[in-house]
Amino acid sequence: GTSPSGAHTEPWTFVVVQDPYLKHKIREIVEEEEEINYKKRMGDRWVNDLKRLRTNWIKEYLDTAPYLILIFKQVYGRLPNGKKKTHYYNEISVSIACGILLAALQNAGLYTVTSTPLNCGPQLRVLLQRPANEKLLLLLPVGYPKKDATVPALTRKPLEDIMVVM
Repeated sequence: GTSPSGAHTEPWTFVVVQDPYLKHKIREIVEEEEEINYKKRMGDRWVNDLKRLRTNWIKEYLDTAPYLILIFKQVYGRLPNGKKKTHYYNEISVSIACGILLAALQNAGLYTVTSTPLNCGPQLRVLLQRPANEKLLLLLPVGYPKKDATVPALTRKPLEDIMVVM
């Protein structure tokens, strides 16, 4: 909530879900859409690129994580008189807030995986009773990993490939 935002509009809503029933409904929605994504929408190249991450449409962690945080961007706000209020750079602002949240979770010793479930936003918005001006940006399962959890051995680009000093 302390993140900077375009014209200080704070265009975000963080929905924290801990209820097992709601988490399971979220899982059902995500898995149904993700199976279609993997089999039809994403294409062979994208699916192949994901193989090294050992990911697919089955998301059991959506049931087992203690918390799910769904971050919605507010495409516009509402003024006291009910008229629309412009939220400048809403996606960039919410993305910055998500980055700060990810850093805070890591600093607290918690674990997550960033998830952007394609085509799930409208159903999740309805399930969580969010208004029409909110669009799902990110879903984060949050907790501590199981003792037997594994993480793919990922490498990062070297600093000289991502930073230019002038």
